[in-house]
Amino acid sequence: MDEILNQLGGLALGAVPTMVLFLLLVVAYGLLVRRPLDRVLAERRTRTTGAMEQARGAISAAEARTAEYEDRLRRARGEILTAREEKLKQWSAQRDQTLADARAATAEKVKAAKGEIEQSVAIAQLQIDGVCAELSEQIVRAVMPSGTRPEAAQ
Repeated sequence: MDEILNQLGGLALGAVPTMVLFLLLVVAYGLLVRRPLDRVLAERRTRTTGAMEQARGAISAAEARTAEYEDRLRRARGEILTAREEKLKQWSAQRDQTLADARAATAEKVKAAKGEIEQSVAIAQLQIDGVCAELSEQIVRAVMPSGTRPEAAQ
């Protein structure tokens, strides 16, 4: 058993340089690789987080601009509708005025035409009365003997 322990002691003594080299390798890895890698990863994480924050800020700014644009668009549509309604009212008033003018002109023409018709009726009545008197005289002359005159009888 002493021999086994001596062999184990020799092995342990032979493994010391390997263990020292292993520890040096772990320390070198920590100094040369791990720390710079952690620094780069932390910087990358910071940049990514910053970029995400910038993206969120840009999204919120875009949403604000979109809301402002929609508000402006809504107001512009309202103004357009108001202007359209006013234009329609104006056109309706113009149409009503034109119709009233046309009705008045038509009424004047109808009145003038009625006056002309009444005048024509009066002239025609006078002509008819004249023709009637003449015809009645001709009828009386034709019916009555030539010696008697209706004027003499009256």
